[in-house]
Amino acid sequence: MRPILPGFYPDPTICKVGGEYFLAASSFEYFPGAPIFRSTDLTEWAQIGNVLDRRTQFVHGAEGPSTGIYGSTLRYRGGRFWFITTNVSDFDRGQVIVSTDDPSNGWSDPVFVRGATGIDPDLCWEEDGTCYLTWNALNFVDGGRGIRQARIDLATGRLLAPDYTLWQGSGMVAPEGPHLYRIGDFWYLILAEGGTERGHSVTVARSTSPSGPFEPCPWNPILTHRSSAHPVQNVGHADLVETPDGRWAAVYLGVRPAGSTPGFHVLGRETFLAGIDWVDGWPVFDEKRYGEVNVDTSFFEDFSARELAPVWVSPGGDPREVATPEPEGGARLHAGDGTDAALLCVRVRDPHWTAEARFLESGRLRLRMDDRHWYGLEWRAGGVTATARIGDTTSEVARAAAGPAGISLVIASVAAESPVAPFGHGGPDDIILSYRDAAGLHALARLDGRYLSTEVAGGFTGRMLALGASGAGSVVRSFRYAPVRETDDVSALTPPNAEEALIRAR
Repeated sequence: MRPILPGFYPDPTICKVGGEYFLAASSFEYFPGAPIFRSTDLTEWAQIGNVLDRRTQFVHGAEGPSTGIYGSTLRYRGGRFWFITTNVSDFDRGQVIVSTDDPSNGWSDPVFVRGATGIDPDLCWEEDGTCYLTWNALNFVDGGRGIRQARIDLATGRLLAPDYTLWQGSGMVAPEGPHLYRIGDFWYLILAEGGTERGHSVTVARSTSPSGPFEPCPWNPILTHRSSAHPVQNVGHADLVETPDGRWAAVYLGVRPAGSTPGFHVLGRETFLAGIDWVDGWPVFDEKRYGEVNVDTSFFEDFSARELAPVWVSPGGDPREVATPEPEGGARLHAGDGTDAALLCVRVRDPHWTAEARFLESGRLRLRMDDRHWYGLEWRAGGVTATARIGDTTSEVARAAAGPAGISLVIASVAAESPVAPFGHGGPDDIILSYRDAAGLHALARLDGRYLSTEVAGGFTGRMLALGASGAGSVVRSFRYAPVRETDDVSALTPPNAEEALIRAR
């Protein structure tokens, strides 16, 4: 099974308008926030922007990994698109609502819902226009009060009556991610349960009223891969959409673990697609309906456009302040305050891949999970350095002399050389750090990919490739990313005498 949105695109939420589908995902600390996509067939998606592309919509506030924009809901009602989410970095102001009549042309300033503290907000309407807000009522100090609901005035963010308890799930840990739908004679409430790790599941209940009481599905959970050998794990957080032929589909998140036990996922939580059948009035997932989806993830950027493509983001900073176009071509990277906020990032989207950044005189290229888990290359003052940061330890693992101009920094993910336990420690991959000059490609280090995984680093995000300045500033001429297939020849990435030439972090 392949995702329809490979890479770190979790918590998908979807709606249909006419013959088009629109899908948004969580983005956590990365700005702009909440990437949004358009499709006409549910399988091929094009990013049309980011919902939260102004700091007035996405206040920076609290810093750190896995802060920022959490689970959301995207809906279309009354000629407008409505998007509601939680900004954990600005938690005390409550849920964030923005709207637009054209999702590719900017969203409104936010309306804040101060009376609904928590995460994973959902919007649903009755035929008379009454709007219900449903959410997971919690904070990060005292815990939670479960799934709650209240009627809401979207124009002001004011709750129109006291909130009340809704269905709390089938009994698993962490009921969250509510989505409420009116389908036929029933209101259906879908939840994510079991935590977003290996026990993750989708459950559902129904009622004749949006406020309940709700009757649970007799065969809950309706989707889970827990305790199975399925290559996609942690599945959950589903959102349903009706197709033009009157059938239904669902988008949901999952991960693709690899390597030795306990299995390591490195791309974050990705978006998958399934069909929905209805059996005795209950939704049933058909994960094979749409077959194997092939997504072209290759990417080239020469920074010649007046504005950065919407795939470029920054962890806490603003890409428009990190990189500015150069008249002679490329983009100038600004050092900023020297923190990770001065990094220009793009998502890794494949299990194995190569990425190459060509710099004018100096620069940095990193593969990062967060600010404490990354492998990187830096070129400055005639030399290239390979560095690994794992938790509280930062180590220079290799250094080489390099020419004064025209260097490319190259990072690649390839199949792990070590077997899995009990005969080895096989990670999900090996990471090769190299540089390219006029004489060719020179590999500096081969590092264990396990340390750049969610199972080691924690959190809710995935691997990102990051460009940064070396010293006061650098000019990047181009960036290229391409997947590496099992049949590709990767021998050029590894010097002939690998035992002596490569440094391994085991």
